Amino acid sequence: MISKTTIDQVYETARVEEVIGDFVALKKSGANYKGLSPFSQEKSPSFMVSPVKQIWKDFSSGKGGNVVAFLMEHEHFTYPEAIRYLAKKYAIEIEETQMTDQEKEQANARESLFLATAFAQEYFENTLWNSEQGRAIGWTYFQERGFTDETIRTFGLGYSPEAKNSLSQAAVQASYNLDFFEQCGLLIPTENGPIDRFRGRVIFPIRSMSGRVQGFGGRILGDNKKTAKYLNSPESDIYHKSKVLFGLHEAKKAIAKEDVCYLVEGYTDVIQLHQAGIEAVVSSSGTALTSQQIQMIRRLTQNIVVLFDGDAAGLRAALRGIDLILEAGLNVRVVRFPEGEDPDSFAKAHDRDQIQEFLSAQAQNFIAFKANLLTQEAANDPIRKAEAVREIVASIAKIPDPIKQELYIRESSGMLGLTETTLFDALAQEQQKNRREQSRTKSRAPEKPQLVTPQVEEKPLDPNHVLEQQIISILVRYGAHTVIFQDDVLETDETGEVVHIRQNQELKIYEKIFLDLQQDEIELADPVFHELYLSIMSQYSENSTFQMESQSFEMTPEVGQLVADILMEDEKYELHQWERKNIPVKAKTDTLSLLVEQTILSFRMQLIRQKIQQLSQELKGEENAETPEILDDIKNYIELKRLLAHRLARVI
Repeated sequence: MISKTTIDQVYETARVEEVIGDFVALKKSGANYKGLSPFSQEKSPSFMVSPVKQIWKDFSSGKGGNVVAFLMEHEHFTYPEAIRYLAKKYAIEIEETQMTDQEKEQANARESLFLATAFAQEYFENTLWNSEQGRAIGWTYFQERGFTDETIRTFGLGYSPEAKNSLSQAAVQASYNLDFFEQCGLLIPTENGPIDRFRGRVIFPIRSMSGRVQGFGGRILGDNKKTAKYLNSPESDIYHKSKVLFGLHEAKKAIAKEDVCYLVEGYTDVIQLHQAGIEAVVSSSGTALTSQQIQMIRRLTQNIVVLFDGDAAGLRAALRGIDLILEAGLNVRVVRFPEGEDPDSFAKAHDRDQIQEFLSAQAQNFIAFKANLLTQEAANDPIRKAEAVREIVASIAKIPDPIKQELYIRESSGMLGLTETTLFDALAQEQQKNRREQSRTKSRAPEKPQLVTPQVEEKPLDPNHVLEQQIISILVRYGAHTVIFQDDVLETDETGEVVHIRQNQELKIYEKIFLDLQQDEIELADPVFHELYLSIMSQYSENSTFQMESQSFEMTPEVGQLVADILMEDEKYELHQWERKNIPVKAKTDTLSLLVEQTILSFRMQLIRQKIQQLSQELKGEENAETPEILDDIKNYIELKRLLAHRLARVI
C-alpha cells in the first residue's frame, strides 16, 4: 500500500498540464490549454486542460478528471500505478510495503505481463553492466557503435547471456510465475523446460509512451547465418508491433516542443540521432508503417519527416507508408541521406548543428521526392512515365484537404511538364476509382445475420437527477460568491392579516443553498451527488472556498468525472470561439441570484409533485376508511405548489 502522505505529496506536486503534455500536443488557449483528443480521431481540438483547476476534459468522448484519472484512462494504469508513475516523474520517494510472493501471483494477468517485462529489462541491463560476459560482449558492442554510457542507460539497453535458461532461473529465484514470461514471449516452452528467447543477444527495450516496457528487440552478435540477425518479441496482450514506436517515450517531449517527428527505420538510427542531439526521432522498428503508429505521432505533432538511407532497398515499400501519413491528414516531408550513408552513420560523423542544417536543407515535400524518384526510374519511357504520374496523383488523392490537393496538383504540373487540367482530370478519375473500390468492398462484405433487437423503452430524464446535478454545479463553480437574495417573509399588517413581504438578504451561495435545503429537511437522493454535497459543504464551512485539487484524491473516479464535467463546462464554449465570431455569450455570474432561486424553487416544486402523487396513491388504498387528513395534506401541498409556481412565474 502507498501511504497517504505520499499520495498527498504527489497530488500537491504533479501539474496536470505537464503530465498530459507528455502525451498530447497542447497549445495555450487563454488560461487553459487545448489539443486533439487522445481518445478519438478528430481534426478540431476538443480536449481542454485547466492548470488553474488542475483538471482536464475531453468533450469528444465525455471523459474528464484529474491527473491520475488521465493516466488511468490513457495508459490503462491502476490507481497505484498512476501514483507511482507521478512519483517517479517528480522524484518523490514512495512509502509502501514490499509486495509478497502471494501478491505477485494474485496480480491481474495484464499487469503481471508488465511485471515480467520490467523484471526482464532490469535483468538484461544489470547483466550488461555487472557481468563479465555482459561487459565483454554487450557493452563492448555498444561502445563500438559509438554509444556513450549515458546513452546506454537512457535507453535501458542490455545483454542476454548465451546460456539457455539464465533469465528463467533468475525469475524463479525472484519468485515470479514463468507462465507470464512465456505469454509475453521472453521464454519459449519446450519439453525440457523453458529456454530464453533472446539468449546471446544485445537487448533494446521497447517502451510505451509512458515508459512501460512492452517488448524487446534483440540483435545477435555472432555469424550464425541460420539465426535471424534481429529478433523482436512476439505479439502479446501488451505488445502489438503495429501499435508501438521505438524511442517514443524518450522523444515525446522533444516532438511536442519542436512540433516535428523524424521517422527512421532502425533502433540504432534512433539512438545515434538522439545522442547527437536530435531527440524528436522514433522508429517503426523495421516493420511497415501502420495507421496506428501514425495516430500515436499525431497526438504530439502534425509534422513528420521521413529519413531514408542513401541506398535504401525498401524505398518503394516506404512510399506506401507516406501515403498512409497523407491519408491521416498530416504534413510529410522526406530526407534522403547521401549514397552509402544512413541516419546512424551520418549522426556518428556530424554534430547536432550539422545534422540539423542537413535535415533543413534536404527536406523535400513528398511530391518533389516521389516525382524525382519515379521519373528517374521511368527515364524516357512514355508508358512508365505515365504510370509514375498516376502514382503521384494517387498519393495526392489520399489527402483529405482539397486545398492541399489543389496546391500539390499545381506544383506537380510544373515538375512533370503536364497541364493542370490534365492532372485535375486524372485526380477526378482516381477519386472516382477509389469510391468504386470502396463500394465494391462493401458489397463483397458478407452480410451479417440480422439480429432482432428488442425494443427497449427509453427511460425519461429524471427531473430530480437534473436538479440535483444543477445544485452541485452551482456549489462547485459559484459557492463562494456573495449574492443579494430576495426572500419572502410572513408578517402581520395593520389590519392583522398575514402578508408576504420581500426582503433583501446578503449571503454566500453555499450558505443560501444549505439553509434552504436544511429548512425543508431535504437531502440529495443520488448517492454520488450526496457524497459530493457533504464534501463540498465541509470544505466551505472550514475554508469558505472549494478547491478541486485539495481533495481530488479522496474522490471516487465517478465523483471526479462529475466535478471535471462541471468545472470545464464553460471551456466547451471557448472551443467554439464565440467571441471571435462576434457572438456574445452571457455569463452566468450576471444572474446568479436568479439561477440559485429558480433551481431551489424548481427542486422544491418537484419534491412537492412527488409528495402529492404519493398521497394520492395512499388515498386510493383507503377505500373504506375516512381520509380527511390525507385530503387536507394534499390540499396544503397543492396550495404550496401554486405559491411556488407563482414565484417561478409558471402556470399550473
